Amino acid sequence: MMKNIVILGSTGSIGVSTLDVVSRHPDKFNVVGLVGGTNIDVLSEQIHKFNPQCVSVKDAQDVTVLKKRFPKIDFFSGQQGAVTVAGWESIDCVISAIVGAAGLLPTLEALKKGRVVGLANKESMVIAGEIMQQVAKENGAIILPVDSEHSALFQCLHGEKREAVNKLILTASGGPFFKRDKNDFKSITRAEALKHPNWSMGPKITIDSATMMNKGLEVMEARWLFDMPVAQIDVCIHPQSIVHSMVDYIDGSVIAHLGLPDMRVPIAYALSYPDRIETGVPSLKLWEKRELTFFEPDFEKFRCLKLAFDVAKSGKTYAAVLNAANEIVVEAFLKDKISFLNIAEMNEAVLNKHEAKEIKTLEDVLEADSWARKTALKLVGDVLH
Repeated sequence: MMKNIVILGSTGSIGVSTLDVVSRHPDKFNVVGLVGGTNIDVLSEQIHKFNPQCVSVKDAQDVTVLKKRFPKIDFFSGQQGAVTVAGWESIDCVISAIVGAAGLLPTLEALKKGRVVGLANKESMVIAGEIMQQVAKENGAIILPVDSEHSALFQCLHGEKREAVNKLILTASGGPFFKRDKNDFKSITRAEALKHPNWSMGPKITIDSATMMNKGLEVMEARWLFDMPVAQIDVCIHPQSIVHSMVDYIDGSVIAHLGLPDMRVPIAYALSYPDRIETGVPSLKLWEKRELTFFEPDFEKFRCLKLAFDVAKSGKTYAAVLNAANEIVVEAFLKDKISFLNIAEMNEAVLNKHEAKEIKTLEDVLEADSWARKTALKLVGDVLH
């Protein structure tokens, strides 16, 4: 059966990989909507190839340009435009791949419409996981993880009873600085931090991998995706990125998901679930890899990972604050305004200033997010002056 799909974040790495999978199965998927950012040349190529009904971009002025190129398509802009496309009628599946908290409202809209949501936007689950799950339950929506680690956990948990689970184990590559002495962190440059050893990702996620904040966000996401206490979630450093995650069961068994590091695999599983389809990714030949290694995380060296675990245990609005602050300081680092070490320092400083409260409504999340961004921006400004 043909599935009508929308891709939120179509010009990013996940969106491009999603369209690669879709192009291999024109008999299975029909692209109805795309939400892009500011790269309208790439977006134009996607529109030309997949002929969607509706498209949204970040900036309103880009609508004028695109409308001249594609007069028969409905165009929108801004966050409300993304929400409109996410809620488009007759959609079966929405791939949520907008980076950051900007993906929250469009993803919620898809859930309100009762869609299957392939979730690559971990931040929405991090800052509003309880709300997301409640909206999904109320509207009969299904959330399928697209992050390679969470997709791996989802598959390793399939058919098992949750009370049989001892631990969820998220693997992490360790990023480019796993072996680097912590005393050298003060000299890390943007170019060095953007060189991930295994994965091809956007700049924000790549920096998060370098600080290991990305893994911390995944811990918080796993807590809500799988309704699992933080005490039952571990992180294991696995530099080769072949084992994507594991589940440790109470009988001593550990079930792991293995494969070459390519996002097309978890994307395809979310698109085709419960079936499997061809992805273009070659089969794993373990004898060619020869050696797989595993290490405990160094929380002292990777301070952002420790902050994330602390926040996950504390609950309340802390997660929204950490996520928002991190988005601001990572952007500042990418613009060479602050140092690599400043990222963890500023995240911690914002958390220490926050007066947390219980999350009762979406407005509680949005208020905490806004406060954290303003506070982090002031800290960045203080460094510059």
